[in-house]
Amino acid sequence: MNIREQTEKLEKLVLSEYACFSAEAKGRGIPEEKCTVRTEFQRDRDRIIHCKSFRRLKHKTQVFLSPEGDHYRTRLTHTLEVSQIARTISKALRLNEDLTEAIALGHDLGHTPFGHAGERALNCLVPGGFRHYEQSLRVVDKLEKDGRGLNLTYETRNGIVCHTKGKQADTIEGRIVRIADRIAYINHDIDDAVRAGVLSQDELPKEVGEVLGRSTSERINTLVLSLVENSQCGELSMDEDVQGVFDRLHKYMFAVVYSNEYAKHEERKIPMFMEFLYGHFIKHPEEMPVENRHTVQAEGVEIAVCDYLAGMTDRYATDKFKELFIPKSFIMRNI
Repeated sequence: MNIREQTEKLEKLVLSEYACFSAEAKGRGIPEEKCTVRTEFQRDRDRIIHCKSFRRLKHKTQVFLSPEGDHYRTRLTHTLEVSQIARTISKALRLNEDLTEAIALGHDLGHTPFGHAGERALNCLVPGGFRHYEQSLRVVDKLEKDGRGLNLTYETRNGIVCHTKGKQADTIEGRIVRIADRIAYINHDIDDAVRAGVLSQDELPKEVGEVLGRSTSERINTLVLSLVENSQCGELSMDEDVQGVFDRLHKYMFAVVYSNEYAKHEERKIPMFMEFLYGHFIKHPEEMPVENRHTVQAEGVEIAVCDYLAGMTDRYATDKFKELFIPKSFIMRNI
C-alpha cells in the first residue's frame, strides 16, 4: 500500500460520511496514472498553485482600483483568505480539506483586471456575455499549459464554476467555498474601506457589532462558528440571527461601499478602457500572443480577445493601453 492509498484509507476512517472521498473522485477529462504520494485533490491543488493564472492574481484588483498603499487586498490575497476560511470550516466539519482548498484557490482564476468593473465591461462587449466563474473553469480546462489545461478532477471543476451564482456545487466542499468567499470579501472589504477613509467602524449598523463583532477577526470567527455549530447532515446553515445580520451587512456594503462615488470614481474609466482594447485586438488579432492567435483559428476572434483581456493584470492592461493609444514623445531628426 503506497502513501496515497494510506491517505485514502485514513479519509474513510476520519472524515464525515458527507465528505467527498479522494478515492471516489469522478476522474479527469483525460485519464492519468495516479500519484503514489498525493491524492487526486492534492494534485489539483498543486496544479492550481503552480499555474500562471494563479501568479497573476497578485496584480489584479479586488475592490479598490490602484490604491496607494501596500495593505489593500488584491485578488490573490482574497483567494488566500477564502482558502483559509473554507479550510477551517471544512476541517471542523470533518470534510475533505484538500478538495476544499483546491476549489478555493482556483475559484477566481478567470477574473478580469480591474475587479468587477472589468467583468461588467467585458460582459457588455463579448457576444454571449462574460462571467468570471465560467472563465475560471475555461482557464483550468483550456487556457493553462499552452492550451492543454490542468486536467483537474470533476469535483474541483464543479466547485470552481459553482462558487458564486446559479446552481450549487455537487459537493458540500464546493458549497463551503461559496459561503467562505462571501464571508471573506464582505469582511476584508470593510477593512479596506476603513483604511481608505470610505467607512469607519462606528458607521457600521449597530447590530453588526452586537451580533457579529466589532473587528474583522471577531466577525469572521462568529460567522464560521455559527456555520460549524448549525450545519448537520450535509446541510450548511447558520444561526438565524447571525444569518440575518450577515445578509443585512451584505446589503449595507453594496449601498455604502460598493456604490460609493469616492471609492469608485476611477471605475468610470474602465468601460471605455476595455472597449478600446477589445476593439483594437478584434481588428488586429495578429498582435496578440501566439496562444491567443491559435484560439482565433479554433474558436473565433471574439473568444480569443476575451481570453486575452480577461487574463491581463491591471498593470499589464494599463501598459498595453498606453502603448496603443497614448502618443509617445520622440526626437525630431534633422532632415
